[in-house]
Amino acid sequence: MRNTLLRRAAVLATTLGLTSLGLLGAGAAPAQAAISDCPQGYFCGWASGDGTGSMFKTRTSVPTLGSWDNKIRTRYNRTGLNVCMYDQPNYGLAGGYSWDTPDQNYPTSGGDPDTSSIKLVPTLRECEAEPYPYWETATSPRASGFGDMNGDRRADAVLRDEAGRLWFMPGNGSGRLIGAGGWNAMNALVRHGDFSRDGREDVIAREKATGKLWLYPGTGSGGLGTRKLIGSGGWNSMGRLAAFGDLSGDGRSDLLGVEKATGKLWLYPGTSSGGLGARKLIGAGGWNGMNALVGAGDMTGDGRADLVAREKATGKLWLYPGTGSGGLGTRKLIGSGGWNSMDHILGVGDTSGDGRPDLEASDGIWLYQYQGLVTGGLRKVDSSNASWWALEGATAF
Repeated sequence: MRNTLLRRAAVLATTLGLTSLGLLGAGAAPAQAAISDCPQGYFCGWASGDGTGSMFKTRTSVPTLGSWDNKIRTRYNRTGLNVCMYDQPNYGLAGGYSWDTPDQNYPTSGGDPDTSSIKLVPTLRECEAEPYPYWETATSPRASGFGDMNGDRRADAVLRDEAGRLWFMPGNGSGRLIGAGGWNAMNALVRHGDFSRDGREDVIAREKATGKLWLYPGTGSGGLGTRKLIGSGGWNSMGRLAAFGDLSGDGRSDLLGVEKATGKLWLYPGTSSGGLGARKLIGAGGWNGMNALVGAGDMTGDGRADLVAREKATGKLWLYPGTGSGGLGTRKLIGSGGWNSMDHILGVGDTSGDGRPDLEASDGIWLYQYQGLVTGGLRKVDSSNASWWALEGATAF
């Protein structure tokens, strides 16, 4: 039995590329002892190929390695962060870089000892870029409030990154942290609308563990205030949620939800106290066939908020116009196919500066603008924005 277990361990070590570390067989004890000196929370390195001898360690980014420059052959990442290793000092990209993913179970070795600087970051994207993508929008001719969280007449976007941080992108190419962490506890994040009735756009989030629904009131500067419970539980029974604007026609922002078990579409009207009223059925079934719902504003120009939905089976994009009675009218095809290739679809108001709501969509690399037309249709514009890469696990809204 001992030989069998040893063979299995050897195969595993070979698969993981550890045979060069001397962790198995004769001479294993000194190497294992040296490697075990790397404490939890640190990135460690050795000049040897087997993890013996003097050890370099850090738990913060290091712009220059000094005497360890171009020396590290064996490394062990126990930081819980991504470790970016650059061929140039000061995190220079000219010579390229490599990386180790968080909390490795084993040290690794091999390759040339060419590391001159080390950066520790929550997301792999930050090895060479900001944690958020580039987002720039034109100034709208009028202040509609829809999609504008800081009141500058530019459509804004919010990004929850893979590490659970929340970033506010105000439409000028910059970004700002508005949530330091913990947002991965939410399995739905939506806006639009002033639910708290203070003239500022808010965010609604559903808590994954409890099914509770929380309102995060906008501060007017792009940030979020103290949250308020607006749904005590049971919201995990809903598949997709869409904060809509005013569909019921009472001047208050509403929320839409698709019931997982039945595929029914429900309207939850906003109340004067910032909560949600008794729900109303506005879609008898079949809404589980949609894999994206976007409250995109008044796309048809009739003064009523509309809904955009993507059909899972076909990748088609449909516009459902709002009616004066708080329901949805006959749908209209505005995208004939291919929309399933889009990772993010954002309806955040007027991004083109012509006064009409638009859509923005990303395929995982490029961001495209789909300008809203007077007919309620869309016109695709390539904005030459290729900054939407390495956002796996992120949510833009």
